[in-house]
Amino acid sequence: MSMAPQELENTASKYASEAIKFDSQGARGMAITHYQQAIDALVKLLQLYPNSKLNPIYKDRCNSYHNRINALQQAHGVEPAVDPKASDEEQKKSVQRQENENDFEELIMKEKPDVTWDQVIGLDDAKSALRESIVYPTKRPDLFPLGWPKGMLLYGPPGTGKTMLAAATANEMDGYFINVDASSMMSKWLGEAEKNVSKLFSMARQYAEKEGKPVILFVDEVDSLLGSRNSEVGGEVRTKNQFLTEMDGVNGKGKDLMMYVIGATNKPWSLDWPFLRRFQKRIYVSLPTLAARENLFEQYTAKLNKDYKVNPTELAKLFDGYSASDIKDICQAAQIKTVHEIFNAPDYHEPVEGEEPVQPRELTTADFKDIMARRKPSVSTEMIRAYHKWSEEFQAL
Repeated sequence: MSMAPQELENTASKYASEAIKFDSQGARGMAITHYQQAIDALVKLLQLYPNSKLNPIYKDRCNSYHNRINALQQAHGVEPAVDPKASDEEQKKSVQRQENENDFEELIMKEKPDVTWDQVIGLDDAKSALRESIVYPTKRPDLFPLGWPKGMLLYGPPGTGKTMLAAATANEMDGYFINVDASSMMSKWLGEAEKNVSKLFSMARQYAEKEGKPVILFVDEVDSLLGSRNSEVGGEVRTKNQFLTEMDGVNGKGKDLMMYVIGATNKPWSLDWPFLRRFQKRIYVSLPTLAARENLFEQYTAKLNKDYKVNPTELAKLFDGYSASDIKDICQAAQIKTVHEIFNAPDYHEPVEGEEPVQPRELTTADFKDIMARRKPSVSTEMIRAYHKWSEEFQAL
C-alpha cells in the first residue's frame, strides 16, 4: 500500500513525458491522449490520498495538462515544440533546450534584486556573515587562499528578513540570483524531482563557469524538501540524496567557483544532520531588537499622516516580540483603519471634478495600541526558546 502513491505518480509522469514527446513532434492526437491519461492517474491519486501534502502540486499539474489539451484542441495551427522534419538528434537537443528554458529560466532574476543592505533593518551578525562569505570573495578572491564557504543556512522565525538578506547580498554583486522554493523543485515534472534538482544546479554552475559571474542559488523553505520524515513518498529520498550530492559538488569544486547556495528555513530542527553539515555557515535570523523595531516603525510610518506625538521609540517598546513583517502589517493596518473611517462616514461621497478629496486623519498612538490588542505576535515565546536551544548546538557564524 505504501508504494501506491509512488506508482501512481510514476504512471502520471510516464504519460506526461510521452505527451510532451508527441507534442514536440506535432502529433496532436497522441499528445492529447497521453495528457488525459496523465490527468486520470493524478485524479485517482487525489481521490485515494485526499490528505497528501503533495495534492496542491498534483492539482497544479492537472490544470497545466488540461490547459495544454484545450490549446491543442482549439487551435489547429499550434506550433510543435520542435520542427518535426528535423533529425532525431536535432529534435532531442531542441526538446532538452526548451525543457531547461521553460522549467528554470523564470527562476533567474537577471536584474539585481531591488533590495539594499540599508533596507534590511538590524541583523548585523547575519549581514556580516554573508558579506564575509560571499561579497568579499567575489571582490577580492586573492585574499582567500583557503577558499571560502559556499553553503549558508538562514534560519529563524517567519517574517524576520531571510529572503531580504539573500537578495541584498545578490544586489551587491555583479552576478545572478536564482530564487526557488522547495515545492517548485518537487513539482516541475512529477516523479522527476531529483532530475530537477540536478538541472537546477547544472544551470547555476553553467552561469558561474561560462560567464565567470557569481551565482546565488536561494532555496526557500528547504525543510519541506529536506527535512526528516518518518515516511517518505514521491521520490523524496532520491531528491534529498541528489541535493546532498549537488552540495558536495559545490563545496568540492575548484575554490575559485563563484557559486553559493543559501537555504532558508523556519524549522531548522527538522533538517537532517547530513544536510546541515554541508552548510558551513548556519546563521540565526532573529526577531528585531529594540533599536531595529524603532528603525522599522520610523521607516514604515514615514509616508503616513500621523500626529506629532507618535514616537517610533515608544512604539518599538510597545511591540516587543513582533517580527519585522508583523510591524509592517501593523503600520498597514493603522493606515487602513483611517481609510475605513473615510469610506464609512455618513456624508462620504466620491470627489467631483475640482473638489479636494478627503484625506485620512492623523494617526495616533492610541490607534497602534488598538491594533496591538487585536494582533498578537506571529512568533510565540516557545518558538523563540526552541530557536535559542537549537542555536546553542548548531549555529555556525
